[in-house]
Amino acid sequence: TGLNPDPPLSKAPSPHTAPRAIYMDYNATTPLEPEVVEVVSEALRGAWGNPSSSYLPGVKARNIINKSRENVARMVGGRAEDIVFTSGGTEANSLVFHTAAKHFWESQRGAERERAENCRQNGTSVRPHFIISNVEHDSVRLTAENMQTEGRADVTCVAVSKVTGRVEVEDVVAALRPATCLISIMMANNETGVIMPIKEICQRVRSISTQRHVPRILLHTDAAQAIGKVRVDARDLGVDYLTIVGHKFYAPRIGALFVNGPGNSTPLYPMLFGGGQERNFRPGSYLEDRLLAVFGKERIRFNSHFPGSETLPNTCNVSIIGPGLQGRRVLSTCRRLLASVGAACHSDRGDRPSHILLSCGVPFEVASNALRISVGRGTSLKDVDLVVEDLRETARKLEEMN
Repeated sequence: TGLNPDPPLSKAPSPHTAPRAIYMDYNATTPLEPEVVEVVSEALRGAWGNPSSSYLPGVKARNIINKSRENVARMVGGRAEDIVFTSGGTEANSLVFHTAAKHFWESQRGAERERAENCRQNGTSVRPHFIISNVEHDSVRLTAENMQTEGRADVTCVAVSKVTGRVEVEDVVAALRPATCLISIMMANNETGVIMPIKEICQRVRSISTQRHVPRILLHTDAAQAIGKVRVDARDLGVDYLTIVGHKFYAPRIGALFVNGPGNSTPLYPMLFGGGQERNFRPGSYLEDRLLAVFGKERIRFNSHFPGSETLPNTCNVSIIGPGLQGRRVLSTCRRLLASVGAACHSDRGDRPSHILLSCGVPFEVASNALRISVGRGTSLKDVDLVVEDLRETARKLEEMN
């Protein structure tokens, strides 16, 4: 499959009419599908009961939640009982780190706990050790950093390869310590679209885990950017936890966490206490072809291209080379294109280039000009043509101003 066919021709707009805006920031968020709006509206009207109640409205709500849990589980290759709904991806990620730390201390029994206590008395540190990458979403990075600052964990941040743009398996293995209890690596990067070798990391770590005692190394991937764009099968990947974010694939702004056998095969500790609820298409190819055709290979740098690395099919991170063509300046001048220079949660960083691109080895001046263009179900070939023309006109205008 590919892009949507061109929409039917419409009457030419008046010269005084603003051109139609074209949304290409689907990695930031997606619009709700009409079917989703309808189903949610029906549930709000007719399934308002407390799902823990035994009367009819509660039973109806519980049945809808159970069916939704089955559908989400099927989407990521799990079972209904493996899905825990959350308020969003941030809560899901935080829950994983909270659980890993608590499980670390719960697993310290007998001699292990005594050794840990002796180390604490001697002033040496024995704390749960987490491994993350240096291109993780802030909900992972900041959670880990906060726990380290508070003295609740040690954190190793593995740098992505400046050649492949991804986390390399051997670098993760080299970061392992006796106290390592969690490895959290995103499945696909939200800015470059690079897909990480999660299955290979899990296989390697599992083989090492069988040769050591406690603590168990828990494996987590934030799959927010991958779901709906590439195949995601949690069991095939071999992870213990997998984060799901609805608004990245045309669903509401809620989240879920896949836990491989919560409370049985895989630990899960609550952070909140109270009520008891919750126990392929490749449009990026055409876009890149059009950018090359219009600007030429000397003026275009694709920041998502790394030898040997796969990328999300909808994501194009591109820089138009030239003075005065910084990403934010280009986007603010474009008449049609609605896109971003990187993650929406980093929009307050001014003109500083993306730390993710810099970490991947993209030169500073190239990263400063970066645009993250991510297409979706509603993007047509005509949309791509109009956006590329919009970028051409914008670049010409800005260059004339310099």
